[in-house]
Amino acid sequence: MTVKVAVTAASGQLGSEIVKATVALVSKENVIALARTPDNAKHLGVEVRGGDYDNPGQLEASLQSVDVLLLLSGNGAPDGRIGQHRNVIEAAKRAGVKKIVYTSVQGAEEGTAFSPIIQSNRQTERDVRESGLAWSIGRNGIYMEPDVEYIEGYKKAGGIANCAGEGKCGYTTRPELAYAYAKMLTEDVHNGQTYNLHGEALTQYQVAAYLNSAFGTKLAYTPMTVDAYRQDRIAELGDFIGTVIAGIYEGISNGKADNPSHFEAAAGRPHQRWQAYFDALKTQQTG
Repeated sequence: MTVKVAVTAASGQLGSEIVKATVALVSKENVIALARTPDNAKHLGVEVRGGDYDNPGQLEASLQSVDVLLLLSGNGAPDGRIGQHRNVIEAAKRAGVKKIVYTSVQGAEEGTAFSPIIQSNRQTERDVRESGLAWSIGRNGIYMEPDVEYIEGYKKAGGIANCAGEGKCGYTTRPELAYAYAKMLTEDVHNGQTYNLHGEALTQYQVAAYLNSAFGTKLAYTPMTVDAYRQDRIAELGDFIGTVIAGIYEGISNGKADNPSHFEAAAGRPHQRWQAYFDALKTQQTG
């Protein structure tokens, strides 16, 4: 029996990738995109319904006829995010949804500026597990795309500098995550499972080397103290985002982003190897 799948935050970068990956598995007629601003998701070529996390009535109406729901973690403040996610979970229960798949995240649960966000994700994980519905949870690794997209900034700076030090980080990409989530949405074998979703863990020295191989640069990695990096990020990105970014890299330094990967169990295939990913980027540069 084919299930009808809905994906929240479908106009965002990860949400749109999950829609596309799920369509490839079950056809566009069985995928519904939910978006706070529906017009922003129309390009996905599937039915679009309203999906405002702050509008329980709209959520319940939009989840009618849905069997499985992808709840994509919101980007609000940690305390507010818990309530928003609960709105989605409760609306799903009222609408008769049978299963929720939640996109959580890896990181230090205490001791860094990123920890309140991790804690809010862990609370939603508990809420999903206690919902009475079938569930699967993914804990995303760190996206590689921002490092690639920031290549001009790194070139201007002459290298990469942050407070990760020697720490390894389980990186991933949005298309790889999307493929794993599409499988989790459409296969019952993943019910009741919590997966760490990332590829091979890398140090910042390895990231610099891979970027150099793809872009022909000569970037070097320079470790910074947490305080110095926090001030650097705040100067460029503002207090909130700058502090959170520093917290993410502090967690990497503390080993909290170097976890066992369950990607193959979720996706049914290994994560893309980083050499292949960066070789493809190099081909794009020279093609």
